[in-house]
Amino acid sequence: MTKRSRASFVPQQAAGQELPPDSPLTTKEGWRRFVEHAPSPPPLLTAAQQAALSEKEKLHDEDLRRNYHADLPLVNTPTIQKVIATSRLLIQLNRQQISARRGIIISGSSGTGKTTALSQLGRAHEIAVRKRHPRDRSRLPVVYVTVPPAATPKMLAMEFARFFGLDFPTRFNIADVVNAVCATAAHVNVDLVLVDELHNLNLATRTGAEASDQLKYFAERLPATFAYAGIDVEDQGLFAGTRGRQIAGRFTVIPAVPFSYAPGTDRDTWKSLVSTLESLLRLHRHQAETLTTLSEYLYHRSGGMIGSLSQLIRGAAVLAIEDGSEHITADLLETVPVDYAAERSQALTAPEKPRSRRRRIA
Repeated sequence: MTKRSRASFVPQQAAGQELPPDSPLTTKEGWRRFVEHAPSPPPLLTAAQQAALSEKEKLHDEDLRRNYHADLPLVNTPTIQKVIATSRLLIQLNRQQISARRGIIISGSSGTGKTTALSQLGRAHEIAVRKRHPRDRSRLPVVYVTVPPAATPKMLAMEFARFFGLDFPTRFNIADVVNAVCATAAHVNVDLVLVDELHNLNLATRTGAEASDQLKYFAERLPATFAYAGIDVEDQGLFAGTRGRQIAGRFTVIPAVPFSYAPGTDRDTWKSLVSTLESLLRLHRHQAETLTTLSEYLYHRSGGMIGSLSQLIRGAAVLAIEDGSEHITADLLETVPVDYAAERSQALTAPEKPRSRRRRIA
């Protein structure tokens, strides 16, 4: 077994190198790029400044703003806030624990922001650790892995190894992988492990149960807090049987659910979310509070799903730049595709579609 040098834990950007094409969050390079990525809004030019642009400069400005809207900054939703607050407390409580450390499970349907909450937890924790240890670039406090479909114990162990960039000879056994992962994690001071796609563990099968045991073994070996995310994990048998009772006794479940539009606090929360996203737009002719006025329409169109809402607003912003209108209307929002779940929700709950609220722009 060979292992990359300690220097490889320094972000490649710092050395002026390009990341390889395959640098997802499940590699240390991709994770660090995610942590360090902070999209900055491009400036909105005045009418005089726009008129002074050459055709090339105009295209460059449009390209910058399209890229910005495609990567619109995230909004700190109530689910993200609860996940971060709960996990920070558990990380503190777990630091003196030898075993039986506590963790969290984010569970909900697709599109409710589980992966976003999980990744934002990791990002917030790593930024906090960097502030406490600004000169220690060898630290890698967060590990992010996903459970592969039909996962076996060896496949799961290799996901951890792949994150660290560990290499193994053709013939190796799972004990070699686990020992190398644990040694590396201790070397770089891992104290938070994020495991996504937990629903891929099928505890009803022997292989799935063994993979679950492998994950539990990592949790015992690594002095870290574990945070899981998966689709409706309560319905996957995760808490059934002896294994399930042990998981239930150690993990706090945080539900990720669609937003509600009930009168009162829920409706105000949704409107605030829409208003925050609208404030991030960089469109030359967009009128403030246009989207806030369309809050109910956006709720029914997205099914209250944060992922679908984000797609609607980001997509409409990109289209507004491409067609030159530079503002978002209900008609433009209608042209943005959404996922099937949101379409079904709209068909069941939405009132009559609103008429377009176009305003003449001087």
